[in-house]
Amino acid sequence: MAKSKAVFQNLPSPPKAPKKPVSDTRHGITRSDDYAWMRADNWQAMFKDPSILDPAIRAHLEAENVYMQAALGDTAELQSRLFAEMKGRIKEDDSSVPVKDGPFAYGTLYVTGGEQAHYFRTPRDGGDRQLLLDGDKEAVGKDYFRLSGIDHSTDHSHGIWGYDDKGSEYFTLRVRDLKTGEDLADVIDNTAGGGVWAPDGKSFFYTLQDENHRPSKVFHHIVGQKQSEDRLVFEEKDPGFFMGVGGSLLDDFIYIDIHDHETSEYHLIPTSDLTANPVLVAERQEGIEYSMTEGGDVFYILTNADDAKDFKIVVAPVSAPGKENWTDLVAHEPGRLILSHMAFARHLVWLERREGLPRIVVRDRTSGEEHAIAFDEEAYSLGLAGAAEYDTDVIRFSYSSMTTPSQLFDYNMATRERTLLKTQEVPSGHDADDYVTRRVMAPSHDGELVPVSLLYAKDTVLDGSAPCLLYGYGAYGMTIPASFSTNALSLADRGFVYAIAHVRGGKDKGFAWYEDGKMEAKQNTFKDFIAAADHLVSEGFTAYENIIAEGGSAGGMLMGAIANMAPEKFAGIIAAVPFVDVLNTMLDDTLPLTPPEWPEWGNPLESEEEYQWIAAYSPYDNVAKKDYPPILAISGLTDPRVTYWEPTKWVARLRDTAPEAGPYLLKTNMAAGHGGKSGRFQRLEEIAFEYAFAIKVAGKM
Repeated sequence: MAKSKAVFQNLPSPPKAPKKPVSDTRHGITRSDDYAWMRADNWQAMFKDPSILDPAIRAHLEAENVYMQAALGDTAELQSRLFAEMKGRIKEDDSSVPVKDGPFAYGTLYVTGGEQAHYFRTPRDGGDRQLLLDGDKEAVGKDYFRLSGIDHSTDHSHGIWGYDDKGSEYFTLRVRDLKTGEDLADVIDNTAGGGVWAPDGKSFFYTLQDENHRPSKVFHHIVGQKQSEDRLVFEEKDPGFFMGVGGSLLDDFIYIDIHDHETSEYHLIPTSDLTANPVLVAERQEGIEYSMTEGGDVFYILTNADDAKDFKIVVAPVSAPGKENWTDLVAHEPGRLILSHMAFARHLVWLERREGLPRIVVRDRTSGEEHAIAFDEEAYSLGLAGAAEYDTDVIRFSYSSMTTPSQLFDYNMATRERTLLKTQEVPSGHDADDYVTRRVMAPSHDGELVPVSLLYAKDTVLDGSAPCLLYGYGAYGMTIPASFSTNALSLADRGFVYAIAHVRGGKDKGFAWYEDGKMEAKQNTFKDFIAAADHLVSEGFTAYENIIAEGGSAGGMLMGAIANMAPEKFAGIIAAVPFVDVLNTMLDDTLPLTPPEWPEWGNPLESEEEYQWIAAYSPYDNVAKKDYPPILAISGLTDPRVTYWEPTKWVARLRDTAPEAGPYLLKTNMAAGHGGKSGRFQRLEEIAFEYAFAIKVAGKM
């Protein structure tokens, strides 16, 4: 790794964090944490008002930012070039194809130079646009601003829109008169970001986030009244569960969805009686998931009940949807993972994945006849948007691959006719024939084959000399699609192989792929990623001294783990908002995501065995005196998901334990949260920054 370290010369002395050891004993095991002081005691309040951060912590974060700038200051021009390239591939004045709903069609657009979305509607079959919400106007004067969108009422008279101006993911809701464009007096604070209208357009339901950032209560708000007068509809007492509220296409029910990562429960409120107590559908049972969509007189329910590991679809009467009345409709088929489903007047539609590739299946509700929408490329991505109306034969879906820009189609489920509505424009030009996309299979430590999606320029020489950005995530069953990324072209154009390792912990190869990358099997995720690197080297795509690894959030944990396990196999590591202090976080049940995360990682408070699982790989706890490559960690001060102190502590421990290795760079966004900056071009600046680090480490500046 000497080559990658050599690009960092004459750096000033890095910040040295003072040690203030705090001991913690669990299950008879005592650990000492030298940097526990970095966790602000008033973190809940600080997320809402960053100005109250402890001055000593702020000074340390700012010193880290200064050091990071010293190390990467010579990439400023490169960052500008990358940003210009990425921006040049975006149609600045882009507009979505409006979605029809009743008398109107609703869409979004961006204006040249604008950072935020604008929401509009037109008459159903076309006509003049009516601007409903100007995101750029609402964001004026704010360092951070993120919209949660606008939800129109069934009668199209009003809209609920939400915003977060701290990065803390506490959203404020406002109610807008869609005829006049004026906001009413209603202000709803500390919400999860949206609401569901009652059919009469006079009230809506929303979830409230508590002081630990958990959506634990559903309220009913009548337009015109104060938030303090809102009626509590439902409260979830178990801090281990998330809660959301939604509605059906037929406007017959309000859904209250309660879930963690492996268990779910639904309660229903009929919109014919908004004051009715929510009715339980099927009581939660550990490990059993289900989700619902309405089909007139029946519910279609997607579930893994009865050992349907890859999920099946059952049907139940609307009048009696309890589990005792569930009847199989689409049988469980091992290896065919059903991801989501939608019901319309004459058709049932679902998105599934077979052999790692997605397809859309349409079923005629009367005849039971099924047909699939599929494509022929080695690796591609499908998105099922469906429709905003129930009585329709036309749904919408998107398609892309790593070389093919996104295409948007309307699809007639009865005639099977596809209508291409829009192809993603790349204003600076794009020729798919200039690039190659492939999917290779990397043998892991136990013989499992790990899919790896690749993108590179057609003229890239595959003799091991090419630099490689290897991306991974591997948690929560999330699948990283092999979709088109205009940003990745900036790497491919510079001779990089851009690779996505579809490691265990995602559902890329079915539900078992997820199960084999969580809890006691978590280390498979890390070993799969290292196996992907090994395979790319053995097949001549790159060399260890040319691989830069990248991952964010739970993928940042992956980065911390592989840094400890195989630092010699990576030239550099980019860890964005990295979940690296896993053991301490899972031991702290006051943190926003800790109780809901126990089914994913284990509960070290209750179980010594699960404590040991996490302790064996937790990146912060396993830092050792090793020859780590250069590492770039990125965090957000108001991030409620991966708190700022996790990467800050990790960098401090790396620097203290292995001072001759690295360097270790920490960038803290002092006015942003988990997703980084909120504007579309601000986000490009952050990607350009990350890519500049990779290019510098690869010696390609």
